[in-house]
Amino acid sequence: MTAAIIVVTLAACLSATMAAGWLVALWTGRSGWIDAIWSFATGAAAAGAALVPFSGSEISARQTLVAALALAWSLRLGLHICARTMSDGDDPRYQHLREEWGVSFKCRLFWFLQIQALASLVLAIAILVAAHNPAPGLGVSDWLGLALLTLAVAGEAIADRQLSAFRSDPANQRAICDIGLWGIMRHPNYFFEWLGWSAYAVIAIDLSGDYPLGWVTLTAPLLMYWLLVHVSGIPPLEAHMLRSRGAAFSDYQARVNAFWPGPHHRSRAKPAGLVR
Repeated sequence: MTAAIIVVTLAACLSATMAAGWLVALWTGRSGWIDAIWSFATGAAAAGAALVPFSGSEISARQTLVAALALAWSLRLGLHICARTMSDGDDPRYQHLREEWGVSFKCRLFWFLQIQALASLVLAIAILVAAHNPAPGLGVSDWLGLALLTLAVAGEAIADRQLSAFRSDPANQRAICDIGLWGIMRHPNYFFEWLGWSAYAVIAIDLSGDYPLGWVTLTAPLLMYWLLVHVSGIPPLEAHMLRSRGAAFSDYQARVNAFWPGPHHRSRAKPAGLVR
């Protein structure tokens, strides 16, 4: 199977899946299902692309490793979003879009999700390139990539558990969570999400120049950084938090870095506790 056929097939499958996600969101009234479906679809597409053999060759250990990493990321994130959607209801970011788009919400949401399908395609191609690095056997870069993605998945899971534990305390119902990882960055889940996509660049890039195509994998962390920090991640979520928590969240913004981990700023007194 040629690379062109793989890309076209992935594009068609991802487009159809996100169209199905659009229908699910409209039917259930819970647009959080969109992100769960996107996570599962991206992981499945990426793993499938990683395992496709070229020119009749056998599936390599690197292909198997990369596919397993993609599936592990997808399952953890997708299942977490499923649980959150069932317990919390609609995602506030999509609620805001519903209010902003008004009567055109259904149509604009459909095309918004097709853009998400395109983003999934870019990520799947990056994983395809990483998996088909022709270097023999598994080397240091492969194990470093495994370690990096393991750290990313573990860090995101820890951040989610810390936030869940904080929110389970009735005393913190209206508070801003600044414990644990949330005390050194306002969006540890986004940071570790980005870090995980950097793992594929570590696996693919060959500094000797023997695999120049490996540099294509940088599109994955660059795209995720742009989306999370400047488009669909931090901006709409923080706008919601400022509307719902006001000065408390503004103070949290002044003290704690948004994306990159770092020490507390000392310009303001530390407030109590982030409901997301």
